[in-house]
Amino acid sequence: MKPNIETFIGCDSGYQQASMVLFGAPFDSTTSFRPGARFGSSAIRHESFGLETYSPYQNKELTDYRIFDAGDLELCFGNAEMALEEIESQTKQILADGKFPLMIGGEHLVTLGAVRAVCKQFPDLHIIHFDAHADLRDDYLGAKLSHACVIRRCHELVGDGRIHQFCIRSGAREEFQFAQTHTDFHPFSFEGLEKVVQELKQTQSPVYLTVDLDCLDPSIFPGTGTPEAGGVTFQQLLQAIQQMSGLNVVAADINELAPMLDASGTSTAVACKVLRELILALS
Repeated sequence: MKPNIETFIGCDSGYQQASMVLFGAPFDSTTSFRPGARFGSSAIRHESFGLETYSPYQNKELTDYRIFDAGDLELCFGNAEMALEEIESQTKQILADGKFPLMIGGEHLVTLGAVRAVCKQFPDLHIIHFDAHADLRDDYLGAKLSHACVIRRCHELVGDGRIHQFCIRSGAREEFQFAQTHTDFHPFSFEGLEKVVQELKQTQSPVYLTVDLDCLDPSIFPGTGTPEAGGVTFQQLLQAIQQMSGLNVVAADINELAPMLDASGTSTAVACKVLRELILALS
């Protein structure tokens, strides 16, 4: 018999043998509209058993790779900085052990904790950001730590020209103005991604990939806290993820599934498939 520990399907390698480590960051205390993303990582694990471990899109099989699922962190819901410190510590440990950290959110603020750790090991880090929202506010209702500000806080760590944003279709006017000067900004679609990928391949720059699942159109993915019409299709996101396979991606995350906001379960099923394809593209 084995302990009743639920993992993402196919990700049950031992830690020592694993090359990739999944972990959940169940935090949504700064959510600006509809909460529930704290339940995303556990829902993805539970519903993953509706998937096959084989991807016909990439002709790859999850069980051919050594992937360890560390489960969810226990985070302080009432203190964003404490939660970020815990995420940073977990990411730092995984990197120190020579493994690839792949985090499952949670709201998008959790990305900041992981990026803090990755930046310390890779000071020349680039960030590729898929999202409906710019997340470039300097503050949200006076709070510097918010899912609406996460990419602005990341910019403070990596500087101009190192954040590559795609699919953005929502934000304050000031965010779009900031992006035009300080980030590599590609609104509405993945147009320009191929060029960015080729440039980063040539330099072999370390890359952090963050996928806010609300980049998908809400007709495909309604189970998220701040849905925005006009998003990309699943196939377009899949093609973008597959382009990451040749990059020097050193860490990644997906975030912003709020499973109870889609009673049909479709959004969770989509998130599971995105995660499977992301794992295989980066393995």
